[in-house]
Amino acid sequence: MVFFIFILLLMFSLSGVLYLMVRALPRIAPESMDEAGGRHGLLDRWAHSEIPEKIDAWFNGFLLKFLRKFKVATLKLDNSISGHLRKIHKQKIEKKPIDFSDIVEAKEGDED
Repeated sequence: MVFFIFILLLMFSLSGVLYLMVRALPRIAPESMDEAGGRHGLLDRWAHSEIPEKIDAWFNGFLLKFLRKFKVATLKLDNSISGHLRKIHKQKIEKKPIDFSDIVEAKEGDED
């Protein structure tokens, strides 16, 4: 099973490297693409436009704001839970321990 996981990880890594190499090929010879007619497909034109960069910038800004707000909410929840735990601990400490000597003396007094 460990061997299978190792082979699977190796194959995913190789496929990632191959994908990155294929994506880098158009950057190596852009003149040949322009001579062959340029970018024809809608997806190809969209991928090389400024729209993906704008979407990425918007998503990064949104993610930054969301994660900051989530962090603040998490810290507020942590403070609230800590306050409740302190209150419970304080109540536990304030209780008087049972004094068994008073109970024993009271029973001895009743028996007489």
